[in-house]
Order: sequence, then C-alpha cells, then structure tokens
Amino acid sequence: MTFNSGEFLIFFPLTLLLYFLLPKKLSRISLLIMSCIFYLAWDIKLIGLILFTTAVSYFCALLIEKSKKRSVQKLCIVVTLVSCLGVLFFFKYYNFLAETFGWAIKAAGGGTYDFTLDLVLPVGISFYTFQTLSYAIDVYRGQERAEHNFLLFALYVTFFPQLVAGPIERPGNLLPQLREKNKLTSENARAGLCKMAVGFFKKIVVADLLAEYVNSVYNDAANASGPAIVVATFFFAFQIYCDFSGYTDIAIGCAKVMGITLMKNFDRPYTACSVKDFWARWHISLSTWFRDYLYFPLGGSRCSKPRHIFNLFVVFFVSGLWHGANWTFVLWGVLHAAYRIIGELTSESRKALWKKMNINTSRLWFRSGQRAITFLLVCFSWIFFRANSLSDIGVLLLNLASGWGQAANAFSSMGLGISAALVALLSIIIMFQLDALADRNESSAGAAICTKNSTVWLVWAVAVAWIMLLSVGGASTFIYFQF
Repeated sequence: MTFNSGEFLIFFPLTLLLYFLLPKKLSRISLLIMSCIFYLAWDIKLIGLILFTTAVSYFCALLIEKSKKRSVQKLCIVVTLVSCLGVLFFFKYYNFLAETFGWAIKAAGGGTYDFTLDLVLPVGISFYTFQTLSYAIDVYRGQERAEHNFLLFALYVTFFPQLVAGPIERPGNLLPQLREKNKLTSENARAGLCKMAVGFFKKIVVADLLAEYVNSVYNDAANASGPAIVVATFFFAFQIYCDFSGYTDIAIGCAKVMGITLMKNFDRPYTACSVKDFWARWHISLSTWFRDYLYFPLGGSRCSKPRHIFNLFVVFFVSGLWHGANWTFVLWGVLHAAYRIIGELTSESRKALWKKMNINTSRLWFRSGQRAITFLLVCFSWIFFRANSLSDIGVLLLNLASGWGQAANAFSSMGLGISAALVALLSIIIMFQLDALADRNESSAGAAICTKNSTVWLVWAVAVAWIMLLSVGGASTFIYFQF
C-alpha cells in the first residue's frame, strides 16, 4: 500500500477512527494492527523478517538492561548487530556480492559462475533495521531504558507513516509519544493535513511529472545528447527531492494528525552553501544516524587529519552502499566523500584567500555563488546515482559534450516542448514556495501554509488545479522504497 493509492484513502480515515475512539490500550493495539496491515499489503511473507528483527532487538535490549556484567551486555549487542545486519546483508547485498565475485572470477579467466539466488528485497528493510539498531545501541550506551511492553516496542518499529521510507526515528523521540493517548485537535488536524497536501503535491505534480523526462534520457543513455543529459539531471534533482521529501511530508502529516511529531528529514537542501551543509539538510534522519552510530565511534573529527579523512570516506562509502546494492550508488557515495574531503583539506586556504582578497563572505552575492556551485556539484553526482549501470555512467559522461548545436532536437526527443517546460518549471517554483511557507512555522509542522494570506491561497489554488490535471494513471511507487 502506498500513500498515493486508492486503498490509503480508506485505510487512513479508518485508522484515525479506531485510534481516537478506542480507549488508550486498545487504541495502541489498533494502531499496531493497522500498521501491520499497511506493511503486509506489500507481501504477507514479510511478517517473518520484521518480527525477527523486532524480537531480537527487544529481548537483547532487556538483557542488556537487566545484566550487570559488561561481557553479557557486549554479547547481546553483538547478537543484535549480527542478527539485524545479517538479515539486511543477505536480502540486500548477497546477490550484489555474488555477482561481483562471479565477475572477478571471469575476469581472471576462471570461467563463468552464477552464485546468485532468487531473492526479493523486502520493502523498507534498510529503514526499520536502522531504527531497531538505534534502539538497541542507545540502550547499550545507557542513553535509553529498555521498553518492557513488547506490543509498544513493535508499534515503534512498525508505525506505518515512517515504516517504509522513514524518517528513521530514535526511541527517545517516538516511544514516549506512542505511550500517550492523544486527542484529535483542530490544530493538529489542520497542520497534519496541510503537510500531507504539500507531500502529495510534490509527489504527484512535480516528481511524477519530471520522471517522464528523466526516464526518457537515462533509460536510453546511448542516444542521449549533452543538452538532454543536463536537463534530465536537473529534473532528476527535483524529482528525487520531491519524491522522497514528499513521502516524508505525508508521513509527518499522517503522524501529526494523530498528535505525534516525527523528526524533520529535509531542510531545503538545494539552498545549501556547501556539500557539508547539503548533508545537514538532506535525509537528516539518515545523516544523523551515520554521524551518531558510525562517524563518532570511528573518531569523528577529533583525531589526526588522515584519520578524519578516512572516517569521512568510510561514512560516505557506507552511505552509498546503504542506498542500493549497485556500484553506481557506491561511486555516488565516494564522489560525495571526495567533495567533503577536498572541502576539509582546502578550508583554511580558502578562508585565507577570501581574507587576502578582502571578500566579505557574508554578502548575498557570495552566498548565492556558493549555493550555485554546491547545487551544480550535487547535480553532477546525481548522474552516478540515477544511471542504470556503470557502463551507462561512462556513456552519459562522454555524451555530455555532444549535441550542443542541436539542443532543440534533444528537447524534442524528450517530449519537452515549450508548454511542457513551463509547466515543469512553474511546478518546481511552486514547490519551493510551499517549502518556504512550511518553514515559517516549524513548531506546527506547516500550519503556516493554511493562513488566509492571499498569496498562500493563490499557491494552493494552482496546486490543486495541477493535481487535478496531472494526477492521471495508477499510483507510482516512491523512489526510496527500493532502498
């Protein structure tokens, strides 16, 4: 079941009805049952994996809290890590490594071997695995108390708004809220529904619209020309942002209607002034997860310069691998590692240069230049992320220099006429306006969007019109479901 499906239009009101009308204990049970239904609508066989991950982290956390021996606590956290990451590794990375190993044997002249298995990647496994690991690790560190109510902990893992594609919640934020029985309030309903509307606009109007032009280029890399690749990559930057942040907005809105606040996952990342700033704004729940559970344990920046560089490389390498079992994602992560490492190595020299040139780095024109350069670097990296294969990456990079004398033909081959281009660009502009309006009132998760300001109503009128005009066909899945 997806948020943008007809089934959800029945599922969500029914979930709210049960949650608000039933007494506290039964309301949590009903929410757990509905969350399981939401997830198992994909495949009922998925129940075994998520139940295994939930049970292991739950019982190991109880043993960690109960035991006074550090050796027992270490054993429990190792069991949790090995079990949860083992399941993730097997279903997500086994075939990737098997294919790589088979390729290496063939390249060495050892013949052709196929070690792959017929595996289907369980939807949301990367997200709920990291969520259960953060719980177990926090209990091990003494930062959180173990949850003794198994049903409540199972709800923490399976809570339907953020189960499939985040945000990856921490126990300290979500568990206390799930223990409470919230009442339906007009403020929460208004803020939540407005946030959901923004998410639906991003997904249906912007992401799904741009996907057609992006796919026409990236799924035919051999015939793509430079102008088409540039436009398609620019469009993909907004497609993936609107697709993923749209899902997050809907998830945050769903939870807000129930009086539950999920963490912010995006903060207008394309206004970032550096790649470091970009990662402080993009997929925040994952970035902070890697920071707290990988980067800091490795030593962070409180170490020698070579070690710091190594730590950055490891984090971005793993981040790329987390996004998908494909070398294209690994290269994307390595490229961002290179951005960050170069940024760290040149930081002091750049500051000295600006000072020597008497440049005020706080001036608007300078910050605008930083934003433009950062956006171009991020867009270039999206080529590696979106390409279907390593060979396609090579073809796309080579073709970037071709076809600039026939740009009009390139756009025509994409199906991108003047009117289509205007619709796409205006949709992106409206999306930026919606994000800006939402940011004006973070405490109410976007309630500022629902003010009676005439500009806001104009934006909403155009948004609703485009949703009615452009949301045709069946529901499309969200990009991050594959991760």
